[in-house]
Amino acid sequence: MIPVIFGCSGPVLTKEERGFFERVKPAGFILFRRNCVEPDQIRALVADLKKAVGRHKVPILIDQEGGRVQRMTEPNWRKYPPMAVFGNMAKKDPTLAASALRLNCRLIADDLRRVGVNVDCLPVLDVMRDDADPIVGDRAFSRDPDLVAAFGRIVVDALMDTGVLPVIKHLPGHGRATVDSHLELPVVDTPVAELDKTDFVPFRAINDAPFGMTAHIKYSAIDPKAPATLSRVVIGRVIRMKFGFSGILMSDDLSMKALSGDFETLTRNSFAAGCDLVLHCNGKLDEMQTIASAAHPISGKLEKRIASLISEADQKPMPNRADLRARYDTLMEKF
Repeated sequence: MIPVIFGCSGPVLTKEERGFFERVKPAGFILFRRNCVEPDQIRALVADLKKAVGRHKVPILIDQEGGRVQRMTEPNWRKYPPMAVFGNMAKKDPTLAASALRLNCRLIADDLRRVGVNVDCLPVLDVMRDDADPIVGDRAFSRDPDLVAAFGRIVVDALMDTGVLPVIKHLPGHGRATVDSHLELPVVDTPVAELDKTDFVPFRAINDAPFGMTAHIKYSAIDPKAPATLSRVVIGRVIRMKFGFSGILMSDDLSMKALSGDFETLTRNSFAAGCDLVLHCNGKLDEMQTIASAAHPISGKLEKRIASLISEADQKPMPNRADLRARYDTLMEKF
């Protein structure tokens, strides 16, 4: 077993993918829209992925945020609003906004759990800024770091209460990026003292989340040489020490254009910097083969920790979905 999260190319496993996953046994998998057609298909795909690695306690990740980033969507699943909607609601009625957000995230988690997905890459704890690239935009709650922290906590608790594990992202903060890290490397020159009062606030407040995801961003005031994913300084001194983040840390997608270099080097450097898991999303088999060859075997401690988190999530009772929907719709009609 290797500490890597892989994607796959389509709604069913190819023969080549199945053989590869059986051989290298990745720690988990991530699903994208190309993998999500309808509920029974996803259940079958999840079952095949688990069968390929020979384990039941397997993290199956997805980015199910609402708004622009929703992999399971209409007509088989409800379309959820972006997180900024709830931040805007809070300006009018923070109590109702918080209640609506909790119900929203419990409904999302129920959707996921019913098809076998047990990890959601949510909440986005980045602080919104007007002068930033729109890649974050309305995926963030607000420009107010304290509100981001408060609503991020609601999301974490709602997902976990419904049996889905959250991933806080993008550590240590993507809100100031002026370019899209899917396409090129953002560089943030903001002094640490300013970051400490703004971007860092939500991550310090939610340092007990089970999983976190790094940002492919260079913070020149912290480490002028390497982006966070590849930086021992950012991960060690900021994410682990300053924030006190104690969860399992994964890289953002290694196939994003923000990172330069071959996949073997990126994989080794991500682990050397302090990532517990590396993430590769595009389902390209040749790239996955290179990453697998560069990955070290997973530690027994990390393997047990992941299995324990999933076991705990599996024990959560399924909610009354009709009741959740009725209460959610009633609240949303008030805004």
